[in-house]
Amino acid sequence: MAQDIKKQETVGSVTSRYRDPFTEMRAEMDRIFDNFLGPNFLGPWPRVSRSEPSGISAPTVDIRENENEFVFEAELPGMGEKDVQVTVRNGVLTLKGEKKSERDEKKDTYHLVERSSGSFERSFRLPDSADEEKIAADFNKGVLRIVVPKRAEAVKAEKSIPIGKA
Repeated sequence: MAQDIKKQETVGSVTSRYRDPFTEMRAEMDRIFDNFLGPNFLGPWPRVSRSEPSGISAPTVDIRENENEFVFEAELPGMGEKDVQVTVRNGVLTLKGEKKSERDEKKDTYHLVERSSGSFERSFRLPDSADEEKIAADFNKGVLRIVVPKRAEAVKAEKSIPIGKA
């Protein structure tokens, strides 16, 4: 665990001054669950990767399924569609983003300039029923919404099975 903490602290040539104890706790809990329940304990949504390489937290992603599609929603405050990239390759949906901000404040007695930047990447393995050719994404008011339709053969009508007496 000490090696993991050290690895999180140094990213490239930049050393983080702040270690987020909740991120460390989440990583440890994920490791424990993966070891105890196996890597596929999340059902059809195993975690492929969740990386926070440059100082901003990877966004949480809500995933919903209905009879025709899977819907992924990620809240990305302060970001625009030009800051986010959505790709799919070999059944893995990947969200990448980079946020840059600059604050320049001049007063009579001081001049303050602050710059911050960071990137994230989240990946999800799609179920076999997903139609990768028809994936659509939109960005509205800081929320990225990705719709992954199901293949036609995966969308089947429900059939009622009669129950008889033995």
